[in-house]
Amino acid sequence: QVQLVESGGGLVQAGDSVRLSCAASGRTFTSYAMGWFRQGPGKEREFVAAISQSGGFTFYADSVKGRFTISRDNAKNSVYLQMNSLKPEDTAVYVCAAAHTLYSSMRTTTRGYDYWGQGTQVTVSS
Repeated sequence: QVQLVESGGGLVQAGDSVRLSCAASGRTFTSYAMGWFRQGPGKEREFVAAISQSGGFTFYADSVKGRFTISRDNAKNSVYLQMNSLKPEDTAVYVCAAAHTLYSSMRTTTRGYDYWGQGTQVTVSS
């Protein structure tokens, strides 16, 4: 089992950058693929990005491709989301998730992940 704690959210202006962090407990962090999701006001939770156990493979939602970068530091049991050129529509609670096995057919769905953090709020003003 793994526990996830996000940090780094806040209130920013359009065009700004923010780096989110997700710290994982436990000694088996390298066995989990990791993902970031977000949930905006009145919206369903949606996929943002995913990264493989080694960090060698990444995958992004079309809405953030070219602006967001997911990375991980296995020595620090952490995964990050660098968000650049932020837009008001990026406003959401950002949640990190861990998957024992991330199948390609499920990597963009909430059902593909086994553990979830509580989330961190990112608000982008225009």
